[in-house]
Amino acid sequence: MSAPSIHVLKADGTKEEFNEDKFRTSLFRSGAKPDEIEKISTEVSGNLKEEISTGQIYHIAFSALHKMRKPAAARYSLRRALLELGPSGFPFERFLSEILKAKGYSVATNQFLTGACVPHEIDVVAWDEKKLVMIEAKFHNELAVKTDLKVALYVKARYDDLLEQQFNYGGRPRNLDEGWIMTNTKFTTNVIKYAKCAGLTLVGWNYPLKGNLHDLVEETGLHPVTCLSTLSQQEKRAFMEQNLVLCKDVDENRLTSIGFSKEKSRPILDEAKLLCKI
Repeated sequence: MSAPSIHVLKADGTKEEFNEDKFRTSLFRSGAKPDEIEKISTEVSGNLKEEISTGQIYHIAFSALHKMRKPAAARYSLRRALLELGPSGFPFERFLSEILKAKGYSVATNQFLTGACVPHEIDVVAWDEKKLVMIEAKFHNELAVKTDLKVALYVKARYDDLLEQQFNYGGRPRNLDEGWIMTNTKFTTNVIKYAKCAGLTLVGWNYPLKGNLHDLVEETGLHPVTCLSTLSQQEKRAFMEQNLVLCKDVDENRLTSIGFSKEKSRPILDEAKLLCKI
């Protein structure tokens, strides 16, 4: 008699069969070593029931990984760390700006661009020698919340209103070349279908298959301060209030200015440095 299938309850309420290979890959991508992956997989397997939530699996794995390799645990927590770049979307916009700069773009946030009909507030404008891009940054503080079709519809409408206008970015007048939507969670199927048809670029947690937000963080090595397990929720908010959103920018002077003692600063600095080295 075969063992019963284990079904995982996802954040959006749907279910899928537990995929151990996919789980092991997520641990590997976080920086866990083969022996650590084996130990964590064994521990998770021992806690599996016929139905378990992704959150329960995450907490079991994160707790085990945190005891073995803190920087890897921080990377493993990236998806949830992005949810903490709130409650407003401004820290997320700053985080995206730093990612785009690392990819070779010049960036300006909170821009007001006048279209053929009305002015529009644009979250992020990015440009290089080849193109000028307007970006809608959609921040969500829950994994289950996806960016839906109405967002794509209004982004396309704004893009169309701005399309024939010229803007001075990069030292010369130029027209918009692309409209993007970037989010820290996922897109609905209808958004993806519409964006392909309407010519919008989507960048979400796991979309597109290559060049998604997770890939961009890994490629640039820019991890948000919300990954740091040595910080409390209140301390993370204090960091963001000081426009400190990247682990690489955590240093003793910044910590002192926020109010951390040398004793309190040391484990934070150590974790931030280790995370940046992975």
